[in-house]
Amino acid sequence: MPVSTILKHDFVKSIVLELSKKIKTDYEEDNNELCFDFPKNIGNGYVKAIEFDFGLGIIIADFLLKDKLSITFKKDKINPLKIFFNLESKIEFKDSENEIKLNRLESLMLSPATKEPQTFRFYKNKPTTFLLVHINRKLFEEKIEQFVDDMGEKLETLFRDLNGINKFYYKDYFSLDIAELIEDFKSCDLTDFMQSVYLEGKTYEVITQYLQNYIEKSSRPNNHKLLRKSTVVKIEDAVKIIKTELDVRISVQALSKRVGLNQNTLQSGFKQLFSTSVNEYIRDQKIEYAKNLLENSELNITEITYKIGINSRSYFSKLFKQRFGLTPKQYIIQSRKGVEKSA
Repeated sequence: MPVSTILKHDFVKSIVLELSKKIKTDYEEDNNELCFDFPKNIGNGYVKAIEFDFGLGIIIADFLLKDKLSITFKKDKINPLKIFFNLESKIEFKDSENEIKLNRLESLMLSPATKEPQTFRFYKNKPTTFLLVHINRKLFEEKIEQFVDDMGEKLETLFRDLNGINKFYYKDYFSLDIAELIEDFKSCDLTDFMQSVYLEGKTYEVITQYLQNYIEKSSRPNNHKLLRKSTVVKIEDAVKIIKTELDVRISVQALSKRVGLNQNTLQSGFKQLFSTSVNEYIRDQKIEYAKNLLENSELNITEITYKIGINSRSYFSKLFKQRFGLTPKQYIIQSRKGVEKSA
């Protein structure tokens, strides 16, 4: 039968602890982490909470349920700022003003009004994966107080509402780059202190990318259009093609034909999902791949230039220096500990 529960949303470990009690399953706690597996009669998969310093925490979940699960958050002592990233099947969200379905690669950044409940509903027999970033802004103030004057109006408005008095709601797609970062949470094989440091770093990387996109998109609200699910899937196909064919030159026209989108739709989709054009995305992927080759291969600079589908070594050097502040020759010496192997 469906499971429904009401939880306080002060801290992520408390949320996961109370949920484990509601579904009557054991949990494991280790330092800043608390995790449980769903019992077989309800489904399979897990929910994990990790708390970091300054009131920052995450909940990451990956499960398949035999029936619906409904979680309602109510105010206790604080109204946190939450960023919810959906990586799989549709999830329902409801508060006093909004009732939506959150599709794959869609996100919510929100803070409830005082005493306003928020409900997330998860479907049965649908694979569900999400990351919830949870920020207690009263504790987080210590982290950001020296940067407040340089944050800009939008971020200051978000983070200076320490007690969560003002309601905030923002729905958007998040980039595939962020989706890949979130996958790193699931594949991390570190333990104890090193795991905590690694995941905290990844959390801040997700937050940074997301807020950068939020600020950039908020500055051009008239260009904000909702992408169709089929369009998102085709853009994902385009990204796969780009990443597997970095050694060739791919035109926007050819790429759009291969994935079944017109060029304008492909360009606007990349702008919305990545805040960049198709060609800029291709260039950035090539340069990142080149950086990896400089660090981890015995190829010389000329060989790497052709490996990433660029015919001019001088043009590659120019792009690389624009991105990393060093020429490939300077970088290869640095990364290979002074042993110059460039041609």
